[in-house]
Amino acid sequence: MSDAQEATKPDEEAPVPQDQSDDSDEGEASGDSEMDFLRSLFSRTLGLGPGEKVLDELTLDGVARYINSGACKNIICMVGAGISTSAGIPDFRSPGTGLYANLQKYNLPYPEAIFQIGYFKTHPEPFFALAKELYPGQFKPTVCHYFIRMLKEKGLLRRCYSQNIDTLERVAGLGDTDLVEAHGTFYTSHCLSFLCRKEYSLEWMKEKIFKDEIPMCDKCSGLVKPDIVFFGENLPARFFTSMTADFPRCDLLIIMGTSLQVQPFASLVGRVPKSAPRLLINMEKTGESDFLGGMLGLGGGLDFDSDKAYRDVAHISTCDEGCLALADLLGWKEELQELVKREHALIDSKNKNEKGGAANENSSATEQTAQGAEAGISEKTE
Repeated sequence: MSDAQEATKPDEEAPVPQDQSDDSDEGEASGDSEMDFLRSLFSRTLGLGPGEKVLDELTLDGVARYINSGACKNIICMVGAGISTSAGIPDFRSPGTGLYANLQKYNLPYPEAIFQIGYFKTHPEPFFALAKELYPGQFKPTVCHYFIRMLKEKGLLRRCYSQNIDTLERVAGLGDTDLVEAHGTFYTSHCLSFLCRKEYSLEWMKEKIFKDEIPMCDKCSGLVKPDIVFFGENLPARFFTSMTADFPRCDLLIIMGTSLQVQPFASLVGRVPKSAPRLLINMEKTGESDFLGGMLGLGGGLDFDSDKAYRDVAHISTCDEGCLALADLLGWKEELQELVKREHALIDSKNKNEKGGAANENSSATEQTAQGAEAGISEKTE
């Protein structure tokens, strides 16, 4: 407290005049009633009032009991880069370790330029150099990815909406119908020429990138880009059609590993029914209502801490730890751990066989070269 504030502070033992106290109480009561009136007016007009409370408590235990009750049959997962960090893929915004903090070597005008469509068309080299470092197929899905697969196998997953472009959801076992890749995917690529638009496979693109070649269309010589959404491009049409069909039916939204800072993806949290619980598993709370919305009790933002909170749960941890904790409460922990162990072993075996095959090819090529050289020497000698 400043000296001026201390000097003007009323004596704590001095009595407050009765008429002053009454005026203050009446003013506060009047202010509260006006705010309640505004909340009621906006809620009635916009249909933004609170919904039915279905969780018996706003904790991970409460969410687990709700899932186990059988009343929860249409779970939607919203996921971001945080679910892949334990696989070795950096997120975008973490200070010091995030992708944007480590792009100095590419001499960009600003970090986000590497994903700007205009910059890419004239300077594709930085993006493809980064793509070689982070290319799909070099990483294994995480506990979190396999937890989502378990939701699918148990008939509880309506859809997974992902901001990620690493394709790990697919590697973990989610198919086209299970997944909405909101920011696109490396799974396919297309020529950027409007008159061409020829499609290329993941393997075709991988071959070009690992040869340090800029992928050019073999039909029209145009630049070929993976089907990930750059800044300045529209989201896939399927994002909007699926969103309209899925979110009104959602009875539990699980949000994991995302800062909820990028639109329109972030706005999806407000599209579930008002009674649908929303669980955030993240390293920090995010997606909360802005000040005005919070004051009016409005908006689709998450509300963990206000006296009006009734459905939102924040579990602060890594995504893998949060999924293991929830799986434990659901009685699925051992099953999840076994699934991860089995699937990782299959991936390791596949990679070993592929490397062995490549080594055999190289060995065979070396032997053929040696035999050819020997034959040449023999012919010269003869």
